[in-house]
Amino acid sequence: MAAVGMTIRVALVDDDALVRAGLRMILGGDPALEIVGEASDGRAALDLISSEVPDVVLMDIRMPRMDGLAATRALQERGDRARVIVLTTFDTDDMVFTALRHGAAGFLLKDTPPAQLVAAVHRVANGEPMLSPSVTAQLIASVVAAPDDRRQRARELLGRLTDRETEVAIAIERGLSNAEIAAELFMGVATVKTHVGHLFTKLDAANRVQIARCIHDAGLA
Repeated sequence: MAAVGMTIRVALVDDDALVRAGLRMILGGDPALEIVGEASDGRAALDLISSEVPDVVLMDIRMPRMDGLAATRALQERGDRARVIVLTTFDTDDMVFTALRHGAAGFLLKDTPPAQLVAAVHRVANGEPMLSPSVTAQLIASVVAAPDDRRQRARELLGRLTDRETEVAIAIERGLSNAEIAAELFMGVATVKTHVGHLFTKLDAANRVQIARCIHDAGLA
């Protein structure tokens, strides 16, 4: 996990050399980011990540030999600490959910503005997930019409929370980062992280997307 003042090591994985060159140019403008290597397919990416130990990997999905989803799953299975941002032109439900199940920390479209892409690398390096707005909207739409039994389950889970934890959960559903939550709710970032940890436990959630789903299912969005 990156700390203040430390360089974030980034690996680029895409079978299109022009895309990799564009990413290198965008990320290279931030002195806090260091591009440590590139790969053109998933198999080569696994070797690169083993040798260079990046903090963040920008991973394309559709590549020869091994695609990005399979490579992301392989990283999860071997316990690699690198955090993967899936960067693709496709945002179908299956791809989004598969990427998240396989351990991706972010899912962004390739038309993401440069400043947002740089910000996403920083957020993911510091342990926060990052989804593009269109993907977030898609996930919300898939659960907005929650059946009665799922709504009841979500409300039972939320009943375990303190008022402050509920406020943090609602802020997560809105897509706020830990720093943004801290500023809005007038608390320290460390305190927000503590509340988020409690949310994972109390809501049986593996990531922030599942926290957001719980808020939506309960009708608190």
